Amino acid sequence: MKQFVLGVFLSFSLNVSAQQLIDTTMTLSEYLGYVKAFHPIVKQANLIVNESELKLLKSRGAFDPKIEVDYDRKKFENTEYYDKLNATFKIPTWYGLEFKGNFEENEGVYLNPEATVPNDGLYSVGVSIDIARGLIMNERMSMLKQAKLFVQQAEMDRQLLVNDILFEASVAYFNWLKAYNEKKVYESFVENASLRFNGVKKSYEVGERAAIDTTEARIALYDRRLNLEKARINYVKATLDLSNYLWLENNVPIELQDNIVPNTNTILEIDSVLSTSEFDLASFDINTHPKMLSLDYKYEGLDIQRRLTANNLLPTINLEYNFLSDTPEAINSFNTSNYKSGVNISLPLFLRKERADLKLAKLKMQDTEFEIEATKVTLKNKISAIDQELDSYVVQNDYNANIVTDYEKLLSAEERKFFLGESSIFLVNSRESKLIDAKLKAINLEYKFFETKAKLFNVLSTLPF
Repeated sequence: MKQFVLGVFLSFSLNVSAQQLIDTTMTLSEYLGYVKAFHPIVKQANLIVNESELKLLKSRGAFDPKIEVDYDRKKFENTEYYDKLNATFKIPTWYGLEFKGNFEENEGVYLNPEATVPNDGLYSVGVSIDIARGLIMNERMSMLKQAKLFVQQAEMDRQLLVNDILFEASVAYFNWLKAYNEKKVYESFVENASLRFNGVKKSYEVGERAAIDTTEARIALYDRRLNLEKARINYVKATLDLSNYLWLENNVPIELQDNIVPNTNTILEIDSVLSTSEFDLASFDINTHPKMLSLDYKYEGLDIQRRLTANNLLPTINLEYNFLSDTPEAINSFNTSNYKSGVNISLPLFLRKERADLKLAKLKMQDTEFEIEATKVTLKNKISAIDQELDSYVVQNDYNANIVTDYEKLLSAEERKFFLGESSIFLVNSRESKLIDAKLKAINLEYKFFETKAKLFNVLSTLPF
């Protein structure tokens, strides 16, 4: 792939004329490989996953151990009113349980009697727990669970976004291939018309053809050249459109050289490149689709939020118990005879905020349920329609291939009759026009077939290779 870029891209760095360059084929696989690796929108899609991982890291921070130090001192007119130090180390855990260790040292003339501690300070180790609202589900737990789901959802959303840009890039490639094939058709028939005109002109000069035959041959030649010029402009426009998707590292856009051409045998690689070769409508499980998985993760996140809001209907009952000791080096000094405990209970009387939050959470879940069902039906119908459309294009391509073959036989026979003097230039041109139309129709059918393959790739939301 690197050799391909070095030898093919960056035409502005090469001072070689287009006539001196040998045509180099850029396959669909090589093209999409660069779109997937370097296109800015693909890189932007990767930021979605990076953002979700950072949010997960942030939510884990709610369980980080924490040190708190509270120091107060008051001194006035050479009197030390108080000097208080309170240092705490806390370890939050999953089920609303928090372990903590504390050191307290207080002294002063006007110290509150309940703050009196031994001269060397007072140590405590204990635990606090919310046995109602925060036990089974709390804010820390819900944030972490939702963040984990968001990482998985972001990965699915990234895949959908990357798939969309690869779909657009694929259609641009197929349009480029179509314009190239049309240009090649007109080039070949301009050459035929030129040879025919020169032959008719020489026949006229030796008296074998009427002058009007040279006029008709010249009209056909100019008509072919006119169509070739239109096809050339369409090819240039398609090439520039394709270049919109080609980038290198460091966000450097690149432009195709004139000698870079599409792979005319794309039909042989399209299924393997777009990962559609193993698709089977009968065995396809819609529930594994990235869009459905993204919605499932979204629904699970909303369910966690619902459980949190439902849990908030419970009262807040905080229990705290601490063992006290002034000799922490002796483990047995922490016993039940020296302790500090407490309980805190609170409950809003009407619970209007909590009840409203719960109803809103249920409404969001219901809305997502409707979206899941609608998306499932839409995807199934789209996939089924595209599958049938592909089958139809296979049949149409077979019919048109036979038509092209028969028109080639008719033109060949008419040309033989013309040079034997048994036909006219008008009939030859007419046969040739029919053959050109049939070949252009074949190119257009191939383009529609490729475009429909790309639509299947897009609706399946897979990633190539």
